[in-house]
Amino acid sequence: MKIVLTDAQTVLDDLVNADVLAQFGEVVEYGLLKYDKVAEKIADADIVVCNKTLLDEHTLRLAKKLKYIGLFATGYNNIDISYCKAHGITVCNAGSYSTNAVAQHTFALILEHFNNITVYNKYVHDGLWKRSKTFSPFIYPLSELAGKTLGIVGFGSIGKAVAKIALAFEMNVVACNRSPKEAENVEFVTFEQLLRQSDIVSVHCPLNSDSENMFDKSAFAKMRKGALFVNTARGGVMNEQDLYEALQSGHLGGAAIDTLSVEPMEEDCILMSAPRCIMTPHIAWAPVETRVRLMNIVANNIADFLHGTPSNRIV
Repeated sequence: MKIVLTDAQTVLDDLVNADVLAQFGEVVEYGLLKYDKVAEKIADADIVVCNKTLLDEHTLRLAKKLKYIGLFATGYNNIDISYCKAHGITVCNAGSYSTNAVAQHTFALILEHFNNITVYNKYVHDGLWKRSKTFSPFIYPLSELAGKTLGIVGFGSIGKAVAKIALAFEMNVVACNRSPKEAENVEFVTFEQLLRQSDIVSVHCPLNSDSENMFDKSAFAKMRKGALFVNTARGGVMNEQDLYEALQSGHLGGAAIDTLSVEPMEEDCILMSAPRCIMTPHIAWAPVETRVRLMNIVANNIADFLHGTPSNRIV
């Protein structure tokens, strides 16, 4: 059996490898195949595993032996599901592998905004604390999380984990979700109510036709003046130009972003010049332990498929 990894470098490195897949057959790793090379490289594959590689009618057309596509991800919008269904190709994703990692990163971003760790660290290493007149120089403002209201948009496994951390910080938590939800010490409100009530708005919903550009000029205008906007979900849920303008005008107190609509970041990305905007390069999901867990889920999915009982099945 031949297993082809089309964009291995998006998951694997010197610390995390694909050895767990060797039990199923020959594993061929490509770091990051270009679109026009995919069809040729997977033509004789029995199984393809990918993260963001576009597998559509064109790239799948030569893969006559292909019976299974596994994803190094929860999202599957890069897979032509209709084509796979018509050609008997099973598609399975990897759900809930990064819940704790993304929740952790969400609060790393929030804490960076309110505690100014990076700039205080620079202050010390630039030798300025040595010359301070007081033992605690109040150069940059600090603010407690306790008592602040965190609004969570999307209350799946990650949203729930974020709420749990927020409650440990003695924050007030409100949330909105497409389908009805209940959770202890969490108040469920409409999207508009959440925007008006929250000191921090954190996005944890999938990208789909309902959520695309949901954070636009109108949504940012409804948020509290000075509020923090956090996005560790998908870049497409926000309009980057509108976010830039909300920051530039001073209406928003800040933004903390891990995802953009185009990744890697484009040369002329408007948010590069936005004030009070913390950005990380889509790494909320990527701790070593998280990626090892992901590889094990991918391997278990393949094993279940081969046993005739596919898990995490999309089609």
